[in-house]
Amino acid sequence: MGRDASPVSTADVWLYRPRFPEDWGPVALYDLASWANGMAFRSIHFSPSGRPIIKIAELKNGVTGQTAFSDAEYDDCYLVSPGDILFSWSGQPETSIDVFRWRGPEGWLNQHIFKVGAREDLCEPGFLYYLLRYLRPNFVAIARNKQTIGLGHVTVRDLQHMEIGLPFRDVQRGIAHILGTLDDKIELNRRMNETLEQIAQAIFTSWFVDFDPVRAKAESRQPVGMNAATAALFPDSFEDLPLGKIPRGWARARLGSVIELAYGEGLREQERAAGNMPVFGSNGQVGWHDRALAKGPGIIIGRKGNPGIVTWCSSDFFPIDTTFYVIPKAEGMSLRYLYHALKQQDLPSLSADSVVPGLNRNLAYMNDILTPSPQVLRAFDNQVLPLVKRVDHNDEESHTLAAIRDALLPKLVSGEIRVHSTAALQGEQRDE
Repeated sequence: MGRDASPVSTADVWLYRPRFPEDWGPVALYDLASWANGMAFRSIHFSPSGRPIIKIAELKNGVTGQTAFSDAEYDDCYLVSPGDILFSWSGQPETSIDVFRWRGPEGWLNQHIFKVGAREDLCEPGFLYYLLRYLRPNFVAIARNKQTIGLGHVTVRDLQHMEIGLPFRDVQRGIAHILGTLDDKIELNRRMNETLEQIAQAIFTSWFVDFDPVRAKAESRQPVGMNAATAALFPDSFEDLPLGKIPRGWARARLGSVIELAYGEGLREQERAAGNMPVFGSNGQVGWHDRALAKGPGIIIGRKGNPGIVTWCSSDFFPIDTTFYVIPKAEGMSLRYLYHALKQQDLPSLSADSVVPGLNRNLAYMNDILTPSPQVLRAFDNQVLPLVKRVDHNDEESHTLAAIRDALLPKLVSGEIRVHSTAALQGEQRDE
């Protein structure tokens, strides 16, 4: 196992020679791929529809209500497709310099991000992605070395002077196969959870938006897909209120009388200690910590950055200062019902118009929310509980798989653990 593993600073270039096996030929990282920078989009390019414009925020959070779109056509070099490797090379070093595989829809690439295309005569695309993930700490060190006013960057020249050891193609395939299998399972769990969430949301909509069980009983029909005991909990008629009809015996209330939106606390990425408590930002989980701020299960709502985005957490959690978390006020109110009800409300529209949009808590408190009977809320909890448990199981499995992947990645890509071929891994005869 060969060359010096430490970064070396010269007058204007950082050289990096990671430790690789002696039989892995040295090559400049830059030579392994094409590096297409994004376009400098401005507001005049934006439109109500079209393809999303992929900025660093989209790399971290996916396409959200804060994403800009453009219906114009640009050069194909700016077009990002699912599976593309994207490298954000400019920004705050610890939080913005990173490598991603795009999982969203086709979109246009914004500036300060490279679309990295493997030179397939030299390098397997899957291996290149994990190689860049392995090198991320060095990219962060380079950007930090050039940091001014909070921002740093990695240049083409840095990539040209970054030397790595490149294994043979069958070894590249073997490494990509091992790590890719873990990532594929994590992605499958994510998609499965999306489907389970959609099923739960469909049940909520049927019961509490379309009032299907009440309408069925009003027409002397048995509610579809519902046993007699559950159907008996629903009224069989409606009453008129100023905001429309609701099932008889149910009520409407101001949101502020039902919940409190409590502020999260500041917790910068570099302040987080290794642990099993999920940390939530304005658009979902952003990391882990060794202690919680709030008891779970709980609901987190984006306050700054991605205002109004509603996220569920089954365990204790730490909501950071870009979020609110929900504290129920009404006795017997179902948290799971509140989660789906809050997703139905147009909370992003209540954000203040500023450079960094923020959810106006007082405006949110003025929204109306339907309050069904406690018996129906308990029935709803029982109905969606198997779905919630499956989501939790998938999340726990994905967390374990991600830990295994993160432990294996540096050992495989550095050659500390040797992989000989994909065929051997798959129990197949190797082609000569």
